[in-house]
Amino acid sequence: MKSRTARRRERQRRKHKQWFHLYEVEYFIRDEYPRCPEFAVVRFANQVCTEPKNWRGVSIAVAVDHVMQNMLRHELTDYDQLLLVGVKRKEARRRVQRRVDAMIASWKHA
Repeated sequence: MKSRTARRRERQRRKHKQWFHLYEVEYFIRDEYPRCPEFAVVRFANQVCTEPKNWRGVSIAVAVDHVMQNMLRHELTDYDQLLLVGVKRKEARRRVQRRVDAMIASWKHA
């Protein structure tokens, strides 16, 4: 029978388990988005693998899409500035979504 401490350590280990491996996420991005710049592939993959998120039951495709959408929205659009001037979150997302979609589409297969 395991001690209480051993059971607690096992729960902690499972809780902090990395659900995706870096190499498989990078491979997926390079395969699905062949025109994505290499620095972005590495950055997206690192974010998927290190972001404190529970990816349990989520496919790599969903995780990558989520991270790409969020990073592009916050870093390459005026989304945050829209929020700062009082635009509602839903409206701000709507305003920048076309640009985010265009960036992602430009990296897809021909």
